[in-house]
Amino acid sequence: MPSHGKAPAGRLRDRLSKTRTRLTDRLNTLLIGKKTVDPVLLEHLEEILFTSDIGVETTVQLIDGLKQRVDQNSLDKPEQVKNILKEQMISLLDASQGLPASNLLEKASRSPYVIMFIGVNGVGKTTTIAKVAYYLRGQGQAVVLVAADTFRAAAIEQLQIWGDRVGAEVISQKRGADPGAVVFDAIAAAKARKIDKIFIDTAGRLHTKSNLMEELKKIQRVSGQQLPEAPHQVTLILDATTGQNAIAQAQVFTESLGVTDIILTKLDGTAKGGAVIGISHRLRIPISYICTGEGLDDFQVFNPREFVEAVFA
Repeated sequence: MPSHGKAPAGRLRDRLSKTRTRLTDRLNTLLIGKKTVDPVLLEHLEEILFTSDIGVETTVQLIDGLKQRVDQNSLDKPEQVKNILKEQMISLLDASQGLPASNLLEKASRSPYVIMFIGVNGVGKTTTIAKVAYYLRGQGQAVVLVAADTFRAAAIEQLQIWGDRVGAEVISQKRGADPGAVVFDAIAAAKARKIDKIFIDTAGRLHTKSNLMEELKKIQRVSGQQLPEAPHQVTLILDATTGQNAIAQAQVFTESLGVTDIILTKLDGTAKGGAVIGISHRLRIPISYICTGEGLDDFQVFNPREFVEAVFA
């Protein structure tokens, strides 16, 4: 069974090793031998933060916070910089956390609970859906996966393979079918059978952005027609390896669909994990989960303090 949300701190540290090398190792080198927190040190620190994919706006806010401490004489020793920076980062992340991750995982009072997963192709959307379904199946919940990406070659087959692997039923129609019709029928079937969770796997072809967004909006409308207030969550999957570029993707989806939360994938394979802080700060959308590997149990609830402590470990 996955340890969801309870992964040992050492495991998370290991998975974030590339991010730690880019950010913390360079920060440690910068602070060695320094006697004062002066403008030159802060300038070099600003460069480290920016090149760690934290983003311009977030970097400026962090540096301004340090400068304010210097002016107030509450920061005068270089060895204080790391701890203050950590607390500032945790504070920024905490400020954006609103939707409890447990919404997705706990047995909902309303049944079925519909989650629409969105994101561009290649971010690990289908795999992430499988990871969450795997955990819920282990809790004894009934989960249905809906194949609403009906046009991409092998998309339906890929979801079916994952469904078989995690023990979740997949509802699909033939390739080329109307995604809205697939979702409508799937929710009707799930309602009749008292299913706990419905996960909708959607298309992610941003090169046809306007068409994609209209298709996704239609899925939202159809869900609401079949079940009031559905979809209950619109969860955006972002690939952490894209760094700050993920913000642009998120803005496009949020403007059109009202994203409720974000899951970040592939954090184990990138030095751009600092982007988590920039994404959270800029978008003010809760990060509910992070994925740190390819295994079914390589995902966990996002905890701001645990994340920052692992990066700075």
